[in-house]
Formats: sequence, C-alpha cells, structure tokens
Amino acid sequence: MRAEALQAPAAAARLLAAEGDRLQALGAAWRAQPPAQLMTVARGSSDHAAHFFGYLVMARLGRLVASLPMSVVTLYQAQLQARGLAAVAFSQSGQSPDLVAPMAQVRARGGATVALVNDAASPLARAAEHVLPLHAGEERSVAATKSFIAQLVAGAALVAAWQDDAPLQAALQALPAVLADAAALDWSAALHTLAGVGGLYVVGRGTGLPVAMELALKFKEVCGLHAEAFSGAELRHGPMALVQPGFVVLVLAPRGPAQAGLLALADDLRQRGAQVLLAAPSGVPGADLPLLGAAEADLDPIALAMAAYPMIEALARARGRDPDQPPHLSKVTRTR
Repeated sequence: MRAEALQAPAAAARLLAAEGDRLQALGAAWRAQPPAQLMTVARGSSDHAAHFFGYLVMARLGRLVASLPMSVVTLYQAQLQARGLAAVAFSQSGQSPDLVAPMAQVRARGGATVALVNDAASPLARAAEHVLPLHAGEERSVAATKSFIAQLVAGAALVAAWQDDAPLQAALQALPAVLADAAALDWSAALHTLAGVGGLYVVGRGTGLPVAMELALKFKEVCGLHAEAFSGAELRHGPMALVQPGFVVLVLAPRGPAQAGLLALADDLRQRGAQVLLAAPSGVPGADLPLLGAAEADLDPIALAMAAYPMIEALARARGRDPDQPPHLSKVTRTR
C-alpha cells in the first residue's frame, strides 16, 4: 500500500501527459452539445472520486449531477431514460457487473458514456463509448491509493477541459510536483492520537467531503478503526450528540469557501472536550497536520488525500494490522 501510494504523483503525470488530446476533444464536444443530464456510476473509493467530480461540475458549471444507485439496473431492472444523458463511470478494475450493466444500457439507449478506469481492456471500458485510462499501472494493494488519486485527477481534468479553463488546466499540469511534496508531509501527530482509539469522525465539506469519505473508508478497511465521515454542516444535525470528552474528530480544512466554517467547528469541538486533529495549511492557528495548496484551491483535496495515505498505512501497522492483507477483502469486488 505504501509503495503504491507513493507512485501516485508519477501516475498523475502519466495520465495528464497521455490523455490531454482525448480530454480536450471530449470537453469540446460537451461545450458544443452539453449533456442535458449527468450521472456518475461507481462504488467504494471510486464513488468518492465520482463525488469529487460531481461537486466540481455542479460548483463550476452549474449542472446537476446524480449518483446512480447501483442496484436499480441490475436488481430492479430499471430501464433508464438515456436521451441527453451522459454517464461517467469510475473504477480501478472495471470488472463489477453493476457498473458495466448501466453503462451498457445507457450507451444502447443513445446516451453518452465515459469510463475513467485503470484497466483499459476491462468489461467497463468495452461498455463505454469513451475511455479515459488512468495510467496508474498495476495496483496490487487491496486498498486503492494511486488509482484513487488518478481518478480525482482525471475527473478534475475532464471538468477543466469541459470548461476550457486555462488556469485549472495549468494547475493540473503542476499538480504532480505538489503531490510528491504532499506525500512527504509529517502526519505523525495523528499516529499518537489514533493508535489506541476505537473510532472517530472524519469531517470535511464541499470538495473536501469526498476525501473525508475516502479516509474514513481507509481507516475501516486497513486500520480496523470505525470511522464515519460527515459534512461539517451535517455534523451539527445529530452526530454531534455522540461527541463526548475524549472523542476523536479529524477535521479536514483545506483552502476554499468551506474552510472558515470547518475551523470554527474545530474550535467548537475542542471546547466540548473532543480530541481534534486539524488538517490545515501552514499558518492556520491550531493546525495539527500540515496541508499543501495546489495552484488552484479546488485541487487541494487531492493533495490532502496524498498526505494522508502514508499515515494511514503506518497507523495500520502501529495497531498491529497488515495493511496489505485486510481481513475479508479482495482487490476486485464483483457485485450486482
């Protein structure tokens, strides 16, 4: 897991170098004839990457994005209305039938289909009209790391191409170097807090919430640590009731419009006696875990994920677990 996580910056660089023309062509096609509807198709870590893509589309382009409930096609036999629909699938392996079936149906019914997938020869890639290979290379770790980072980058690059946004495109080209620096950040303070706890909240908001969801999943699958992800706003609507003195909360506060509210929330949680681990850029008062900024703040969550992965791998070992052999899990999961 650690070795593959540290390969993520190189994977991002390969993706951006290899797929620029394909991205520009797809972006131009969607500018000329924008999809009337947009949906994402994904599970697990890939679904978190899909949420990040959807948030960027909605925030930057003002177009609503729906996340497909995966069982509606395979179990409930729904017949999707595909006129004007663009379906974007995210996957490492491209093997799961509940991803392949809806993409094949949308394409057969005249919708646009795009697969962001690491295995360009997979069933999912064959089902889609357009394929954006992730160029992450073989990923053997059960816990997806470099393929997740590549999915975040690919989704942001698709949005940048669709917008024809030169600053975002330039920021993406500079991102691999930022990721390499982020991977070297010192998050050891989290090890001391999390090594002996039984559970925690992981809190983000906006473009940072999908990364909070991803880190919570990683805490569960490789560390055996019960973690729940919440929006900083949603936390106040009920989950706050569980925050007692000593309760651990990891607050992710990268730059952007959500940061001020997250910093205020961290202060509030500390006043309630919670053990708060605040991940924030240098210079933010009370920050426990450092974050690096990209050239565009919308890309900061990608660097955040990169900084967190080595710590989570080390935490698993500190808790006596093998991060490369999590119980009851396998690399490829086929669900219907």
